[in-house]
Amino acid sequence: MAETLERSMLAASWGGRRMRLQAFAAIALIGAALLAPLLLYPFLLMKLMCMALMAASFNLLFGYGGMLSFGHAAFISTAGYITGYLAKSLELPPLVSIAVGVIAAAAVGLVFGLIAIRRRGIQFAMITLALSQLVYFIFLQAPFTHGEDGLQDVPRGTLLGIVDLQSGVAMYYFILALTIGAMLVIYRLVNSPFGQIVLAIRDNEARATSLGYDIYRYKLVILVIAAAIAGLGGSLKALLFQIATLNDATYLASTEVVITAVVGGIGTMTGPVVGAAAIVALEWFFAESEFPVMVINGLVFMACVLLFRQGIVGTMGAFFEQRRKTASKDAADA
Repeated sequence: MAETLERSMLAASWGGRRMRLQAFAAIALIGAALLAPLLLYPFLLMKLMCMALMAASFNLLFGYGGMLSFGHAAFISTAGYITGYLAKSLELPPLVSIAVGVIAAAAVGLVFGLIAIRRRGIQFAMITLALSQLVYFIFLQAPFTHGEDGLQDVPRGTLLGIVDLQSGVAMYYFILALTIGAMLVIYRLVNSPFGQIVLAIRDNEARATSLGYDIYRYKLVILVIAAAIAGLGGSLKALLFQIATLNDATYLASTEVVITAVVGGIGTMTGPVVGAAAIVALEWFFAESEFPVMVINGLVFMACVLLFRQGIVGTMGAFFEQRRKTASKDAADA
């Protein structure tokens, strides 16, 4: 009895310590992000956040929803083109342009879901890839995208008619605010009753169906939300680079999203951010070399798959969890 009570108290202590560490890490990360423009090049940080949003959407869909998608390029490019067109041709404010772009990406995700949601595994992945390529050819031929030239000189505009987003610092904090908001939405979603049902469907669809849940409806909703978050990353990227091109509509864009999420750690909240930081750092480090960046990303992806299958964050989490179990065992033996 005393031994059981001691183990329970030790587990509670570790749990409380873990929650405090997570809260401290979140506060420290936000604080570092607020001060980062003073120490690092803001443009790289903004690119990192855009990539983190895209990877977080894939992580939500695959890591928590269990749906492997190769069609994220469609969501990213749709939002980017729509946002760029509205900001440049119709001269709409940036918030309105981004909102419409996100809605358009969510609509594309809904279409993808209605077609592919009843398929699983590689079948679902191949259908999303095929649909993404269809979107690519639509944008290639559409008049408003200007084909291979793309939408150039997209204005960033002013936020609420006051803040000029042409300023790098203002644009940084604008992207940071939207990124933090999107990450909080993902965190709340995953830890809500809806998120727990999605996790149950991922782990055992047959069991979830037997409990009376409409698994296809839940999977469709999570796909639409993931598409919207990817669209937010695409919209912000279009305003950041002030251009929307076919590069974001090709299968390579989807591949980059997958690599970023896997490197950081699938099924973890901070994995997409860490993965984006790793990829951006590699691209910056090898920017002046003649070695192809995509080859480097591929090698890093292979290393993670072969050696660190849980990604950077997942591997670190497993290490500390093993230490916790060892400490608990040692305390129980003592």
